Amino acid sequence: MSRISGPTVRRLSHYYRVLQEVALEGRRMVSSQMLADREGITSAQVRKDLSSFGSFGRRGLGYPIDHLRTEIRTILGLDRRWTVAVVGAGHIGSALLAYTGFEQQGFDIVAVFDSEDSRVGQVIDGRTVRPVSEIAGSEGWDMGVIATPVRAAQDVDDALVAAVVRGILNFAPRKLKVPEWVALRTVDMTMEFESLSFALSQPRPGKRRRERT
Repeated sequence: MSRISGPTVRRLSHYYRVLQEVALEGRRMVSSQMLADREGITSAQVRKDLSSFGSFGRRGLGYPIDHLRTEIRTILGLDRRWTVAVVGAGHIGSALLAYTGFEQQGFDIVAVFDSEDSRVGQVIDGRTVRPVSEIAGSEGWDMGVIATPVRAAQDVDDALVAAVVRGILNFAPRKLKVPEWVALRTVDMTMEFESLSFALSQPRPGKRRRERT
């Protein structure tokens, strides 16, 4: 499993969502071509991705939707519940706390921290904000979310590692250092906008670039 690439895992998450959609449509079987069409990739890629984890369908018949959903759910670790601590109760952190979809997928946000005295003690969606200083002395969360300003991100990261958090989702736009036993994922929305900016700045097929005067 350690050889499975990040893009493959992300596509697996997409397949899981497509299977939820087609199940609601009343289907019992799904083909690799249908999964491919909904994801904008080739059916060969779908089959290759799924074969990395086992054999789930029959040639000419496709995949039983319920069975494949159960298998992918297990592969993604969604067959259990995960406890999450959010650090940073500002705009991003508050939005994460308010989103009910995480709990539906098995991610229970059980703690929230902040360094601002004005926020500590507040109750956000049923969770009391605790001071950041309490992180390092705590244990028991599976994952941590960093939703702090850049300058505080590495210190928070170190505190989460000290609390034996094995997975960290970082929203601060900087690279963080973690030990090998910690899984780190960074969501840099500024970089995503910059990527879109680059794409929109390139000449588009069939359209002439507007000349500046």
